[in-house]
Amino acid sequence: MTIGVTAVSGCGAVGADRPVDSVTVSSSQFRNGAPLPKEYACGGVGNPPLRWSNIPATAKSIALVVDDGSSDGSSVHWVVFNVDFRTTVLVESAVPQGARQGRVTSGKVGYDAPCRDGDTYRFSVYALDSRLDLQEGARLTETLPAIANHTIARGRLTATGIE
Repeated sequence: MTIGVTAVSGCGAVGADRPVDSVTVSSSQFRNGAPLPKEYACGGVGNPPLRWSNIPATAKSIALVVDDGSSDGSSVHWVVFNVDFRTTVLVESAVPQGARQGRVTSGKVGYDAPCRDGDTYRFSVYALDSRLDLQEGARLTETLPAIANHTIARGRLTATGIE
């Protein structure tokens, strides 16, 4: 299914001038709209497991952005890019082999666990038309526009609050 989307997320305006396909994103640990389990929040074990499907055949890589929709502005909690386009699963507390992580709002490289219970946390998966020519630890000002500029499909799993 092709949909015209202008989505402001961790990647800014995605698909503002072109249609993007829809990716299905799920987790074995929480459902869309449910609270994020405490194991994946402050002091927890790390990132939750994710699964995605409906990646277009033209995809060359996958990117993942975790951000929040807090009332005082969005914070990015994780950026992973150059995930092999054949990958469909992200295991708990792990980064796929060969993938790179960018810096997040706090300046950390890697998963910066959400901490505020009242926020909404968005786990967005992007199918990209190329691999990104960025290094491990790239800044948000580099990763987010690059992801937005190469997105051909996207999907999102949203957690509302923390258990």
